[in-house]
Amino acid sequence: MKNLFQLSFALFLAVALWSPGRAPAAEAFDHTHAQYAGVLSNFVSQGRVDYARLRASPQELDAYLNELAAIRPDDFAAWSRENRLALLLNLYNARTLRLIVDHYPLKSIRDLGVFPGAAWRKRIVRFGGEIMTLDHLEKKIIRADYGEPRIHFALVCAAKGCPPLRAGPYVGRSLDGQLDDQAKQFLASTPQNRFDAAQGTLWLSPIFKWYKDDFTGRAGSLPAYVKPFLPEASRQALDRATKVKVSYTDYDWSLNEPPR
Repeated sequence: MKNLFQLSFALFLAVALWSPGRAPAAEAFDHTHAQYAGVLSNFVSQGRVDYARLRASPQELDAYLNELAAIRPDDFAAWSRENRLALLLNLYNARTLRLIVDHYPLKSIRDLGVFPGAAWRKRIVRFGGEIMTLDHLEKKIIRADYGEPRIHFALVCAAKGCPPLRAGPYVGRSLDGQLDDQAKQFLASTPQNRFDAAQGTLWLSPIFKWYKDDFTGRAGSLPAYVKPFLPEASRQALDRATKVKVSYTDYDWSLNEPPR
């Protein structure tokens, strides 16, 4: 009788766990973001996106966005901070890719809509049982909940003036190193960021003007924030400077696609 009871309980437990109606556990999500990795490896090279080819084959991107949209809020909340932030960065970038593909060909994301900034105010992001805008995802969730200035080197708005889109997804276990790497890559790009030692002028992307408080709140000043991420020669020159003026470069809004 005891053995029969144990067998019956084991069968009941197996059926309960197998049941198709049972929601997946938080751990069931693939935190390597392998599906998105396939999209990036196929269509992104040196920060440039082949939107023409992606438009012809968007199935893997759509499947990934559907996978993110299906995540339950309580499961998401159970993840580590790094896994949550990695997913949100990937979600923003992946949905931006889809937005461009939906309207391709175009010269700039700013060509979308009648009013300035319309692209970021479209309710196109499905996540957590809601449909939100890219602007809401960035400002009300990513910036508000995570307090991490380096996200500005990771979020890509489909423009050449943006930081480069990585050819691989953000992954929680590697996120800190990935964000440092993004910062270094962006600050090594002289069209956007450079230090003119002769003039004592630190030229920075307008990103540092638009989100200045995010950076100065962490380091006190823009020069102090960017210095650890600058190339070594610029870092040493900045150390020797007695006075530093911050100026801003022009922002290139043209689409971040390869030359044709």
